[in-house]
Amino acid sequence: MLTSTTARLLLASRAASASVASAASAAMVGAGRRSVTTAAVAAATTSSSALTAQTAQSGRGSAPLLPAATSSRGVQTSAKTSMSAVEPNAEEEKEKQPFTELVRDFLDPGDFYKQVNKIGVDFFTGVPDSLLKDFCAYVTANTPSDHHVITANEGNAVALAAGHHLATGKSGLVYLQNSGLGNIVNPLMSLAVPEVYSIPMLLLIGWRGEPGKKDEPQHLVQGQATPGLLASLNIPFQVLPDFQEGAAKVLETARQYMEQNHGPYAILVRRQTFLPYKLKSDKGSFPLNREGALKLIVDTLSARDIVVGTTGMLSRELFEYRVAKKHGHEKDFLTVGSMGHASAIALGIALARPVRQVYCLDGDGALLMHMGTMATIGHSGVKNLKHIVINNGAHDSVGGQPTCALNGSLSITGVAQSSGYRFVETASEIDDIRAKLKLLHEAQGPALLEICVNRGGRKDLGRPTRSPVQNKHDFMDFVQSEY
Repeated sequence: MLTSTTARLLLASRAASASVASAASAAMVGAGRRSVTTAAVAAATTSSSALTAQTAQSGRGSAPLLPAATSSRGVQTSAKTSMSAVEPNAEEEKEKQPFTELVRDFLDPGDFYKQVNKIGVDFFTGVPDSLLKDFCAYVTANTPSDHHVITANEGNAVALAAGHHLATGKSGLVYLQNSGLGNIVNPLMSLAVPEVYSIPMLLLIGWRGEPGKKDEPQHLVQGQATPGLLASLNIPFQVLPDFQEGAAKVLETARQYMEQNHGPYAILVRRQTFLPYKLKSDKGSFPLNREGALKLIVDTLSARDIVVGTTGMLSRELFEYRVAKKHGHEKDFLTVGSMGHASAIALGIALARPVRQVYCLDGDGALLMHMGTMATIGHSGVKNLKHIVINNGAHDSVGGQPTCALNGSLSITGVAQSSGYRFVETASEIDDIRAKLKLLHEAQGPALLEICVNRGGRKDLGRPTRSPVQNKHDFMDFVQSEY
């Protein structure tokens, strides 16, 4: 059983970062972008590592822990606290009483949606994220289509929010995973910031790989860097509290900043901040899901074929199927990050190893993110690249929000044909998939096969047990072998 002291420390480690960042940003919202950001990055990095040692040192500076009361729900309530010490009031003294139990809150996606509307933001755009999936699902289900656009990549979303502001004078909300920060740097720095076109927008960022949290290697690297990246861009930010009152205060600070400074403001969202909210499931009309199609593909490969698997569940399913078949993992490069770049990786390999068949196993969401690579592949005329797109019309790994690739206006095969692919086919029935896979293997590339499948996958799906570096070395040995 947790003692009151242990409970206080555990709760503080989760809440202090949001409290410090909130107080710092509120105190300096009109004082310039750099001062706000410096305080925020110090606060955000504090709670994940140094808090347990009672220090607030960060990689870019430091900020003292501010006096803050903790409620019986395990949250900080220090909105009135400034950067200097304040005298405790009666309410603070009351809330400093010992904990009797460990309790935490979750934000209701619907309540947060209304709070966002209350600060004048009613336009939503972005790329879904696993930490934001419940909020994104609520937005998808409850927002008119002319006020919510799921974009191909995060940079598109920043530009879309800019267009919305230019037409209406209002700020939009851009949602993304922190791994998408790289995609938004250019439109943020050359379009949105106050020094250029001065376009306010609210950035809601899922903080994968938050320091102190267990996660995959690519997310741990990104999570550690996230506060510093925002700081280097001079984008002020706070961590979103997991209770309604705290969220309202963060949003109010964001509103004030956007109104006074006319620039982007970011909110970092930790794991399990929102209550569950699921979209209505669409069972689909196809005989296979992604994993079923993947098994058919693997079963048709030859011993020397090279495979590049895309980001998300597909690479995890590929890893597990190799285990089930008692294969090694050296034939597969698992693109655990770099969403949308698997086809470019495959092209680089195919150009360097022209006598080997190179298969890129792609997804519709990843393909859309950097679809310009298809033009590069077609123009290259590379004969040994076989591009298989498993299309379930959804961002399946992060909540199932729809893409425009299956039931929308986009034709993947049409794009491939116009990009210069020599062989283009589509299939959905099992026998037809097998037949088209055989034709694909014999075809001269660039060649593309679209396989249409249902959404969904196993809930007990594991993750690769070999590190990315181990995967790289095994894969390089296989690719460079001459047998």
